[in-house]
Amino acid sequence: MYESGDWDVDIRMPSNVLNSLVEYTTLRVDPVERVIALSDAKMLEAPFCYLAGHKLVQFTPAERKNFERYVRGGGFVFVDDCNHDIDGLFAKSFEAELARIFGPKALKKIPNNHPIYSSFFQFDGPPNTGNELNGWGDDLVHDYLKAIDINGRVRVLYSNKDYGCEWDYDFRNKRWLVVDNTRFAVNIIQYALGA
Repeated sequence: MYESGDWDVDIRMPSNVLNSLVEYTTLRVDPVERVIALSDAKMLEAPFCYLAGHKLVQFTPAERKNFERYVRGGGFVFVDDCNHDIDGLFAKSFEAELARIFGPKALKKIPNNHPIYSSFFQFDGPPNTGNELNGWGDDLVHDYLKAIDINGRVRVLYSNKDYGCEWDYDFRNKRWLVVDNTRFAVNIIQYALGA
């Protein structure tokens, strides 16, 4: 969690993704979601972090310091813009924070053949979400994700596709889906953990 904005969106998403990890992989999974303040040094021990929101993001100095330390130290952060737009308040303010921390050219589009798309399940690029064309965001289907690489490895994966809302449902409802839409979450975590 971070002090500005609304970090506590998509409250069922973590349990749904944890269920997918148990269902599809052999990763040792702690079934309890841990909410850790970005300013807390304990977040530096997490193997994977998720950050999302709709509103303005303005990191405190302690949050900015921990974010940079975590990423440069080998941590992985998946960031999801819940507005699913490229010019909205979350997008502009979060991207400005990344530029402040890592430089204005650090965040780049990743190619659709990046290893993250084949780290477990096979995808031809970022899967679309049902939220992208619902009139709330910029009404674009985003055919790319962005990332910050550190030493040749993605350490910040950034999405304007609103995966969090797409995966925000009780995991028992997956049986109604033709294809489980949380499979891409498995790819992201498998890649992040280098598994």
